[in-house]
Amino acid sequence: MTRRTLLIGAGAGVLGVLLASCTPEPVPTPTPDRSPTPKPTADSVTPAAFVRSSWTNDPFSLGAASFTPVGIQAAAREALAEPVDDRLFIAGEATDVDAPGTMAAALRSGERAAELLRRAADDGERVAIVGAGLAGAAAAARLVADGLEVTVFEARDRVGGRVHSLVDDDDWPIPAQLGGWLLGASDGALRENLETLDVRTASISGAVWRSAEGEVAPATTEPVQAAIAGAQQGLTDTSLEDALTAAGADPTEPGLAALLASIAAWSGADAADVSTWFPPLLPPDEVTAALGDLTPVIEGMLEGARLSLSSPVSRVAYDEAGVSLGIASGESLSFDRVLITVPLGVLQSEGLQFAPALPFSHRGAIAELGMGRIETVWMRVDEPLFAAAPDRAPTSEPQTEPDADAEAGTDDAAAAEPSVWHVVGGDTMIRTWIDLAPSTGENILVGIVGGEAAGEFAELDDEKALAAAVASLAPFRASAG
Repeated sequence: MTRRTLLIGAGAGVLGVLLASCTPEPVPTPTPDRSPTPKPTADSVTPAAFVRSSWTNDPFSLGAASFTPVGIQAAAREALAEPVDDRLFIAGEATDVDAPGTMAAALRSGERAAELLRRAADDGERVAIVGAGLAGAAAAARLVADGLEVTVFEARDRVGGRVHSLVDDDDWPIPAQLGGWLLGASDGALRENLETLDVRTASISGAVWRSAEGEVAPATTEPVQAAIAGAQQGLTDTSLEDALTAAGADPTEPGLAALLASIAAWSGADAADVSTWFPPLLPPDEVTAALGDLTPVIEGMLEGARLSLSSPVSRVAYDEAGVSLGIASGESLSFDRVLITVPLGVLQSEGLQFAPALPFSHRGAIAELGMGRIETVWMRVDEPLFAAAPDRAPTSEPQTEPDADAEAGTDDAAAAEPSVWHVVGGDTMIRTWIDLAPSTGENILVGIVGGEAAGEFAELDDEKALAAAVASLAPFRASAG
């Protein structure tokens, strides 16, 4: 059984940043790589390794995940997913109604678009796929299996799109995941496939909430769920922020503000912008973190397809005779049909030109949907500097005798120790952190920031970004003992 066969159909419920893209830039810009060694901050904290994403400013992404703005219907996603003249097909998480903004949506959309294309195509046709991320790879796996001649064009110099495992044995004992890496509880099929491919995973659960004064009572999602349920009974859509206010809650209250920051970290959008009729997914109580290199997963799905890296597509011309792709290098290549998987942000930038222009329904959907911002920062320190409670510090000793669950691919032994940290109050930029020490034995902290704060973080240079990350962890540093 090939990796492609293993992964066909894998999918629902994956949370996080997603999919792949191509965009028409003259010179491809690689996905964010390891940042220069940061200078010591005022707190004299210099991590042994530090790396950050930059999806907000990446020309091949221009954001992290789509969301549904207030007042916009889910039908916009259905319109975007409609084939155009049976020549042009569109996939990607933004076309998924059930769980937009997720890895599962990207996989599902690729398979859906591939099925529609296959119905229209004759045997032996030449098909182009624009984008070698989850959506493009899932489509390629399906079409190659059906016997079509498939060529995949990817703007980056690697596959995976917004699934990006940074493998650096010198700096990172496990790959630093700068894109999608957190799997939801319902994603059993994909989790099993990762284990089959020897991709290590770990359970991330338990949360601690701290302010500058110390540990505080956890914020629950009940007020948010109640506000959404109430708003959905109204005649018009309202934002999550307005729904909370109408329900008597104060979105600026420190605990609720920290919870809303966590929701933004998963969805990419702030409470003032998201719909309550089609609300974002709320942070789950437990997720599974991929701790191994995810690149082979994508490569496995691309087996059998021709792959052209560093090949941004700048123009798509289509008519009843076929499709012509203009590559930024100046080449023009002909195919029978094309499947587009560029992200919503790239479509909104109008960098990818279509001739003729896309139908009004597609252009309307592109303009109406929102592209959210999510950024991730990874920090590794030689000695444990932080603690979630005064009497506990994350262990720096690796697990030398993994239990049966760890051997199967999931580390559950440390699940009792809180792995998710929430920063309450203050003006900190990153309010959601994942502590990987309980599950890996490595002193690694992963900060996730979404919405407007992610946009601000993306504008910082590396030194200021490190300083902002260290400052955000102040409530936990104060509790280290």
